[in-house]
Amino acid sequence: MIFWVAAVVIMLAAAIPVTGERLTRFATLTDLSVTAANARQVIDHFAGLRRWRLIILTVAVPLACFTDDPFYLVLGWCAVSVFRDVRLPAPASRAHDGARIYRGAWLLGLGGAVVAGVHLLTDQGATPARVAHAAIVIVVAAAVPLAARNLTARPAPEASDDTAWAEPAIRQWSTRTLYLSGTAIVLSGALLTPGQPPQRELPEYSMPKSFPERMAVFTTVNKYKRPTCPWFDQIDDPCRSWLVNGEPFPQAAPYVIRKGGAPQRAPFARSPDKKAVIYLDRRDRRMVYQDTEGIHHLTGRLADTEVPTPAFAGQNRYVVLSKDGTQITDTTTWTTVSIPGVRQVHDLNESGIVATTAFQVLVLDHRGKTRMSLPLRKIKDAPEDTYHLRPDGRRLVVIRGHEMRVETFAPETGRRVSSVVPVFPGDDFLDLGLGWSEQGPFLVRGYTSERVYYLDLATGKLRRREK
Repeated sequence: MIFWVAAVVIMLAAAIPVTGERLTRFATLTDLSVTAANARQVIDHFAGLRRWRLIILTVAVPLACFTDDPFYLVLGWCAVSVFRDVRLPAPASRAHDGARIYRGAWLLGLGGAVVAGVHLLTDQGATPARVAHAAIVIVVAAAVPLAARNLTARPAPEASDDTAWAEPAIRQWSTRTLYLSGTAIVLSGALLTPGQPPQRELPEYSMPKSFPERMAVFTTVNKYKRPTCPWFDQIDDPCRSWLVNGEPFPQAAPYVIRKGGAPQRAPFARSPDKKAVIYLDRRDRRMVYQDTEGIHHLTGRLADTEVPTPAFAGQNRYVVLSKDGTQITDTTTWTTVSIPGVRQVHDLNESGIVATTAFQVLVLDHRGKTRMSLPLRKIKDAPEDTYHLRPDGRRLVVIRGHEMRVETFAPETGRRVSSVVPVFPGDDFLDLGLGWSEQGPFLVRGYTSERVYYLDLATGKLRRREK
């Protein structure tokens, strides 16, 4: 709401006609005596700036509102002062005394913008918005010196009439606004980012909470069974509950009601080592991790339409909650990272994360910073591609389900280092990848024989693994 109000205020400010107060301020700052002879010249200058600023803002304001990026409001307001006097080639010039202070401020602002921009790019990754900001900042950094040369290189007038002396006063004013506008653009380009929807506040983790009374506990989840009753039946009927080791597990919600749809079973996941579960709490509607030590709340209170899909990853160590984005929690330190836009996590270890968005395959570190990206390939009626990150994070293996091809990438550079199609004995063919063995080579399994082989990723040669 504040962003839209700011956009409206900027448009209204740009539409204000040239006033006597503005001419007075101009005359005071430039030591020009505004008379009937030169008033029209000064008014025409400011009217031209107003006209071009309105034209630019009619493009910049919708772009800012569409991208939710306040930088384009600053750019729309200041661009006319920067680009109006850009000419090629610009003659060499020497700044007048009044412009040196503003030139110094411009150089300091540009240096600060470079330092801040490089830090944010390296720390948070090259997002499309930051790349666009960086490109605009580079263009402005090149345009300001050219415009300044053109404004300060023109000779002083020889005539002594008021009309002749109005032009250097206008150039002095334009030089001042050029440096100030350029500084505003480069600093806002480095520091302002598109608005993000507020993320749900994550809980602070400490010691696990003790079990409340009447909460079912377990040592090992040998088996579990989903609710079998219709969702509107008696709430105390055992068939309305999840069953863990054959006993009711009443703390887990049996159903959620999605918007505009029929009730569905609430999420419930068991860890591969059978020592922990994730579920939606029936009473407070929070996602909960439970093991033999106690419970940990993974989220705040959720509406049914916000309930994510839970999964375990990384040899039971990590909990993954996926909805519109993904939240990953390390169950050894209880630190959490949220990654907007990620729909599925495919592999996760101490060296990084492999996940997919709607259009990309991403390799990220545990802060959520992108190390590498690939286009997400989708082929109708073909097996999905699978992804495996080496434990040291230095290689990513992609198994192309449609072609049975195994491709290897280097996340540091994004370069594909090999692409092979393994040839299995007889009529056998590639079923799936099993990741890296303790001995080092990558493991694959044949579809027909279900035999496991070591795969040389560089040559595609197979070697039978002995049991």
